[in-house]
Amino acid sequence: MGSDPITDLEAEFADIWRRGRIQMRARARAIHPRLDPTCYPLLVLLSRHDAIRMSDLLSDLGLEKSTLTRQIDSVVRLRLVERHPDPDDARARLVALTDEGRSRLDEVATTATAVWRERLSRWNPDDVRQLADLLHRLAVDTADVSSDPEE
Repeated sequence: MGSDPITDLEAEFADIWRRGRIQMRARARAIHPRLDPTCYPLLVLLSRHDAIRMSDLLSDLGLEKSTLTRQIDSVVRLRLVERHPDPDDARARLVALTDEGRSRLDEVATTATAVWRERLSRWNPDDVRQLADLLHRLAVDTADVSSDPEE
């Protein structure tokens, strides 16, 4: 590690993101062999809600509308997600995991949690909690940052 903590942080995140992409591909395949790995974050977000409007998904995922529409179409075809009319707005649609989608995602999440428990089993639980707290703080403090590195 170098002497500049921000440079070190960038290097660590680059490595974590690379590993994360590999894990995302593996988790997507475990959910469904034809699931595009870029749809995995959509499924994870949907797992936190009973149903959610597409406009909220756009905001939470930071995707273009056309990209999100393609992703939703893809997971609907795989029967992992379904669309429903929004009872509060006839023009809007709600998106939700199907029972099958939730079940498959839960299986993958259970396995992932077990892997993390094993990998961090030698860590002090207070260190794990501190890491989780710091990552949450970082996520909150950078939530409004543009995806453009030049801004």
